[in-house]
Amino acid sequence: MLKLSPIIIGTMRWGSWGANLSEKGVQNLIEVCVEDGLSTFDHADIYGNYTTEKLFGKAFREMRLEREKIQLISKCGIQLPGGTATYKIKSYNYSKEYIIKSVDSSLKNLQTDYLDLFLLHRPSPLMNSEEIAEAFHILKEGGKVQAFGVSNFSMSQFDLLNQYFPLETNQIEVSLNNTSAFYDGTLDQLLQNKRRPLAYSVLGNYFTENSAENIRIKKILNTLCENYNAEENQILLAFLLKHPAGILPIIGTSRAEMIKILKKSLFLNLDVQDWFQLLEAKNGKEVD
Repeated sequence: MLKLSPIIIGTMRWGSWGANLSEKGVQNLIEVCVEDGLSTFDHADIYGNYTTEKLFGKAFREMRLEREKIQLISKCGIQLPGGTATYKIKSYNYSKEYIIKSVDSSLKNLQTDYLDLFLLHRPSPLMNSEEIAEAFHILKEGGKVQAFGVSNFSMSQFDLLNQYFPLETNQIEVSLNNTSAFYDGTLDQLLQNKRRPLAYSVLGNYFTENSAENIRIKKILNTLCENYNAEENQILLAFLLKHPAGILPIIGTSRAEMIKILKKSLFLNLDVQDWFQLLEAKNGKEVD
């Protein structure tokens, strides 16, 4: 099984979609992450309108850090208008030629010989699982990708492709605000296949929406933060880390100090009663 760091560093907002970091800024963040044992970086071809991979690659090459010290994830499939792309509308493409071309482009931009993990970004109604599997076999045999997975796939979509090529993971949205994967079988499926899920938007909308749900959650968090000597975001992350599926959270911050803060959630083991207090606050009622 592919080894990734216990918290994965998301790069989506490092470039023009967020912090607009300089190459030096990217280098500083990489250094902080690797020193803290958070060595896996999550990319996608479209991030920063197709520019963030190239920014990361240039910064990483100049650091002269051994490639084996980090793990690189990337994704393809979304054809997004803007930047250097000439697509008329947002669409998906999972032809064998497009997948192989996308990997080659990511390798060039990231200035690496291989990707540790490559994901299909979102499912498409036009997916042909046999054709996708052909592309995966070619990339695997060529040493360009070590492992493959999907993102935002349903259980049936995962099973369909997995029967043609073994998948490593499904990257899905999970947070205290969004617990649907706890109940729809997605996490159960990964547990059954002995695969660990990658999770994005792990803090949900707690810090961005003043909803009745978040007001209830905040009341519980106030007590738990005091009891565990922790911050709200650490408790929210610890809530996911408690799940037996072994969720690997992707944190999207571009601030070094926040990376260090969130890493401390790895050392928080929520009591079962405290975990269910949070779930009850999210649902607004006791569990069935």
